[in-house]
Amino acid sequence: MDTAPVTARSLGESYLIDGDYLERAYKLHLSEFPEWDQLDHASSWILKPENIGENLSIDETSLHDDLFTFLSNKAGHCRQGTIVAAVRGTRAEDVISVLMKIPEEDRLAVKEVTLDLSSSMKDIVSTVFPNATIVLDCFHVLKRCHDAVEELRLRTKREAQVDVRRQARKFKERQKHNAAHRKWYRKTHPKNYPGKVRGPKPRRKNEKFKPPVLSNGDTVIELLTRTKHSLTQSPDKWSEKQKERMNLLFEMYPKIKEAYWIVNGLRSIFRSKTLDKESARPKLHEWYKAVSKCTSREVKSARDAIKSREDEVLNYFINRSTNAGAESLNSKMKAFRAQLRGVSDLPFFMFRLSKIFG
Repeated sequence: MDTAPVTARSLGESYLIDGDYLERAYKLHLSEFPEWDQLDHASSWILKPENIGENLSIDETSLHDDLFTFLSNKAGHCRQGTIVAAVRGTRAEDVISVLMKIPEEDRLAVKEVTLDLSSSMKDIVSTVFPNATIVLDCFHVLKRCHDAVEELRLRTKREAQVDVRRQARKFKERQKHNAAHRKWYRKTHPKNYPGKVRGPKPRRKNEKFKPPVLSNGDTVIELLTRTKHSLTQSPDKWSEKQKERMNLLFEMYPKIKEAYWIVNGLRSIFRSKTLDKESARPKLHEWYKAVSKCTSREVKSARDAIKSREDEVLNYFINRSTNAGAESLNSKMKAFRAQLRGVSDLPFFMFRLSKIFG
């Protein structure tokens, strides 16, 4: 239990032991939890300065009823020696006050820190690690652009839903009009309807409106819904069904097509293995010019966000560093929390995290 994210209950099932009893025994007697030197402040922060290295990652994750900011060492590879610090909350002042407890010599030795687009994370890193190169995670940069395309897709979908409701309303009004006309015609031409009515059965007034179906079997709303995931992928990852669906989408909505291919251009810059920081800069400026010709305000907003932190984005091309290690650590901690069905004892949970990943 000191080295793997397993619960006492699952371990007890393997050895035919009462899981609750094993957890109490581990917590109170078998582990070092009662004498843990960080027990007093474990609910607010924990610090493992001996785990600090030259390449770090910082990210936030939800563990209890609040967000926690985790500083991790890339050299730990999400095993023991990974967690450097965990601080409750994301306020820069709170996190800085804890990280400043790390010896100054160790803080000045940090060479690189990867993070997302959060401005508070940038303030933390620039204050605590003044010699470190700040690298914005390329996946978060692309996600910012994907969010712009997603916003455009949702706006188009809302407009399509309004159009479908308008068609359904007109269909219902036309049904009522036709029914009233038939009723009027029967009254004014009784000789044409002696006794039992012959011919086809008249349409029901409450016949359900059916929206038009496209060539692949989707309606317009279904098309805009089912292309959400495909818009975040490169074309080489599409299946045949996805290609057919995307071709229909691009044919019907050229603005979405335009925004998608512009974002795909930024993806190709990050994917290029021959670019360094200086050669990637003119490529990024060419992408800015392509965005300026775009008609989507959402993509232009994403471009402005990238342009304001251009140097930090281009730092990716120095060592190709990403925040994948921090995201992997987050997923492992959340999986451990899911095994426990939530966190009921936060200090003990933080103790176990420090043992397993610290």
